[in-house]
Amino acid sequence: MLASEGIKRTEMNRDEFTKRVWQWKEKYGGTIANQIKRLGASCDWSREHFTLDEQLSQAVVEAFVRLHEKGLIYQGSYMVNWSPTLQTAVSDLEVEYSEESGFLYYIKYRVAGRSDFLTVATTRPETLFGDVALAVHPEDDRYSKYIGMMAIVPQTFGRHVPIIDNKHVDKDFGTGVLKISPGHDHDDYLLARKLGLPILNVMNKDGTLNDVTGLYSGLDRFEGRKKLWAELEETGLAVKKEPHTLRVPRSQRGGEVIEPLVSKQWFVSMEPLAEKALQAVEKRELIIVPERFEKIYNHWLSNIKDWCISRQLWWGHRIPVWYIAGKDNEEEYIVARNAKEALEKANKRYGKDVEIYQDPDVLDTWFSSALWPFSTLGWPDICAEDFKRFYPTTMLETGHDILFFWVARMVMMGIEFTGKVPFSYVYLHGLIRDSQGRKMSKTLGNVVDPLDTIKEFGTDALRFTLALGTAGQDLNLSTERLTSNKAFTNKLWNAGKFILQNLPNENDASAWEKILSYKFDNEDTVVNLPLPECWVVSKLHLLIESVTASYDKFYFGEVGRETYDFFWADFADWYIEASKGRLYHSGVGDNSVASVAQAVLLYTFENILKVLHPFMPFVTEELWQALPNRKHALIVSPWPETQLPRDTSSIKKFENLQALSYFWFRAIRNARAEYVVEPAKRISASVVANNEVIDYIAEEREVLALLSRLDLQNLEFTDSSPGNADQSVHVVAGEGLEAYLPLADMVDISAEVERLSKRLSKMQKEYDALKSKLNSPQFVKKAPEDVVLGVQEKATEAEEKINLTKKRLEFLRTNVVVSQ
Repeated sequence: MLASEGIKRTEMNRDEFTKRVWQWKEKYGGTIANQIKRLGASCDWSREHFTLDEQLSQAVVEAFVRLHEKGLIYQGSYMVNWSPTLQTAVSDLEVEYSEESGFLYYIKYRVAGRSDFLTVATTRPETLFGDVALAVHPEDDRYSKYIGMMAIVPQTFGRHVPIIDNKHVDKDFGTGVLKISPGHDHDDYLLARKLGLPILNVMNKDGTLNDVTGLYSGLDRFEGRKKLWAELEETGLAVKKEPHTLRVPRSQRGGEVIEPLVSKQWFVSMEPLAEKALQAVEKRELIIVPERFEKIYNHWLSNIKDWCISRQLWWGHRIPVWYIAGKDNEEEYIVARNAKEALEKANKRYGKDVEIYQDPDVLDTWFSSALWPFSTLGWPDICAEDFKRFYPTTMLETGHDILFFWVARMVMMGIEFTGKVPFSYVYLHGLIRDSQGRKMSKTLGNVVDPLDTIKEFGTDALRFTLALGTAGQDLNLSTERLTSNKAFTNKLWNAGKFILQNLPNENDASAWEKILSYKFDNEDTVVNLPLPECWVVSKLHLLIESVTASYDKFYFGEVGRETYDFFWADFADWYIEASKGRLYHSGVGDNSVASVAQAVLLYTFENILKVLHPFMPFVTEELWQALPNRKHALIVSPWPETQLPRDTSSIKKFENLQALSYFWFRAIRNARAEYVVEPAKRISASVVANNEVIDYIAEEREVLALLSRLDLQNLEFTDSSPGNADQSVHVVAGEGLEAYLPLADMVDISAEVERLSKRLSKMQKEYDALKSKLNSPQFVKKAPEDVVLGVQEKATEAEEKINLTKKRLEFLRTNVVVSQ
């Protein structure tokens, strides 16, 4: 924002800058919270906190002071990841490595006192000004004779460095000679500290080369690289430059190349804190979902490094450290909760005339975030009502990408300051990527604003799409998925409308008394229901059992998929259709047939809304409150009971009826594809099965006829094949369950024979013409090969169609004779 106004941060003082940031925060800071509200998060928004709120800031200072008093916070000069643009240190976790094309530069170093040269391969030639040694493997015969000698660093006016041996040198990388630049490489830094080698820094904080580089001082690090290489080529010390794939460290915040630099910073000693956090998972006091992330969590904490918590920025929690004017900062400092306390401590230690000033740095933002589970509840006041009531919490839900940034640090700080793990479960969701699986970024132009998606597809469809993802796995957000789930939302809405239209008026007390008399938690009630009703209620009870178990295990995707399948495939496609026979075709005065369907429709739909409500709060609440006799909002209604009665034999019986309907439908569809069949024509059928199956299927003949578009008056049930079996379409629905559809009922056979005969005659002419071409030697010889192949393929296809049409005609003519 400042850059767009032509202002640089460095042109402002600290107070001016922080004032502008507060203004920016007030304008844009609520964007994410507003998105979350629009997504339907049922949070207690009166408890919303901002990290720089006064009470939270006090908690941050208190945490720093306590950690320092225990010796867990210290100051020192160590290798850090430096961001030249932001001019601040960043943590290891805020550095992202990318594979990029670069070069490997081969440079000659002269061996002092000899005419020999050692060639070094490096990706960063500009750091040679910080070289303090050359290292070779002790068992590398090419260089063993040089160990203990000195080498001359190019372009440094003869500066000598020792040639040392080290078993960690990779003999096969480059030339097998490694330059040691401890001021600009993490591994070299650790080696130099171990061997007592000096540390040379050749870089300014803004990424330009410093005075150590002599004539290159003031050049940008990458410009310096170009100039150095050109001059090495001029002096004959450049051997070659070859393409090489680099692993480049980039700032997660700004994308710039990170510079390893030695800098004085504040650190937290992590090992003592990590040990307790490891034990929490080991003792199952903390459970991470999905479980595979426990290994990653354990590996990181087992290999943890001290945490650099200071940042050279102006915005954030100021480090509560004061220095004594005129004293050595590293040794003479005071840690205090505020400036007044710091001055009092300074007066006691150094006298009343002492002057103090606060450390200009701020804390890493993740330091305050690590305190979030308890600082937001009133800590360090452990008597605060919220702290006593809500801490420790039950569940943390967050993205898997901040398992270390945030989750592990909250666990460590929670145990350290409260003695308790801050939550029992951590649920890690995946990241939302675009339809091609790419990370969303402004550069790619694929960033999706959830509010735009809500406008197009609705909040419920978006929520349902996201919640169907598997824990810990990234989700590709595609228009196809959103469109599908918008259709699901519409289907749910239309099902609600159908049910409302077919329920009695709220003032019809006797009708409602009948509907409400059905107690579906009673086994006798369920098993005595008609087959379709018993089936759908039993399936519903199985669904409630299954999804409740999945909710308890945090298998949210499974809940969504199972409920989607039950609602669409069972309830909407089958039971609602079956119920129309009860609602529309019940006899005069036969209210009991309609009431059982109304009761089951209402009961099943109510429970579907309950199960779906966490996914789709808006449409489910709207539909719930539109239903009659609602005493409470859906969001505060009790969850369905489990262990409800179900009749497995009814499920199997209805599945047979479904199979019969499905295969009939497919057979009729195939017949329509082969012959001319009137779309609305009702077709007669014969069902063949044993007496037990016939008994329950025949009882539901109206449902069967309705679902399969059959002629109810000509629907027969028998235990043997009908007399016209040879002239029927044969359907096998399952073992011991068959059906026959007379072809004469579906097709006007005489008309169809005439139609197919004409079609056969036309196809035969086309085929003969194609064969005539192929039998012509002139055509085969002169026509291009691909043209000849094309004609051959057409002829083969035509021959197959002719044979198929002949078989159909033969079958139809047999039926004509029989019917005559």
